[in-house]
Amino acid sequence: MRKHPVVVGLILLVALGAVVYFMSYRAGLQSSRAGSNAFSLTDKIGVVPVEGVITDSIEIAENLEAFGNDRSIVAVVVRIDSPGGGVAASQEIYDAVVALKKKKKVVASMGSIAASGGLLIACAADKIVANPGTITGSISAVMQFANLEELMKKIGVKSSVVKSGPYKDIGSPMREMTPEEKIIIQELIDDIYNQFIDVIVRDRKLPRQQVIAIGDGRVFSGRKAKEYGLVDQLGDLAAAAKLAGVLAGSSGSYDLVYPPAKRLSILDYVMESAANQLARSVRQKAETWGGAGYLYIP
Repeated sequence: MRKHPVVVGLILLVALGAVVYFMSYRAGLQSSRAGSNAFSLTDKIGVVPVEGVITDSIEIAENLEAFGNDRSIVAVVVRIDSPGGGVAASQEIYDAVVALKKKKKVVASMGSIAASGGLLIACAADKIVANPGTITGSISAVMQFANLEELMKKIGVKSSVVKSGPYKDIGSPMREMTPEEKIIIQELIDDIYNQFIDVIVRDRKLPRQQVIAIGDGRVFSGRKAKEYGLVDQLGDLAAAAKLAGVLAGSSGSYDLVYPPAKRLSILDYVMESAANQLARSVRQKAETWGGAGYLYIP
């Protein structure tokens, strides 16, 4: 019986997809950054990256918990290269580092930038290592609101609001904020800011007035941060890993172990990329309209 060309084509396509998936799977297993289960005679130090604007804590918290439960990991380095981000997300990662510190020694390694929420997370570690040129600081809290009232008038758009309380639409872009509303928002920001100050005073063991003196939103270098008492040592990721090993009682050689990369099929990868891009876009829009953040905005 003669085979139908369409059927043959579909079979070949499925077979090709299976081969590509198998090769991707094997490549993931063989990756040098695949995780901590590879055989090694040296100590293993886990590295958990915190990169970009912090909008979510789930994946990072899971990675921290996994390294905490992994007996082959002697210590953990939290590698921070972030300008900060959402208040709640930053605080949740901070709490995850505090929880990890009960099981393993933790060192924070500051990359190019570790400001605001990035600095908050670093304070949870046993020690903080920064490059001399790291941009850090920005000890502050911020909320931003747009006022489109005049623009709406020019294009002939009016807004009608029905609300259950006088402050339900506080921060609306359709009108100017009232003096009473500004007081409410300022009280909110002051409370969030004081939570940040409390963390630095407690974890870095610095006088409150000394922290407040530099906690006006300014940024400074890693070297200056060391002078202020916010950083323990100057150095790169390798220096932070070495310090983590020493704190864990190991002065020999070590391997750096990263969280395992997720193994995805091509379709999963395309779908996840699209979903992540949509989520980032939505979050950015939401943050523009008034989300509170520990965030450095140059």
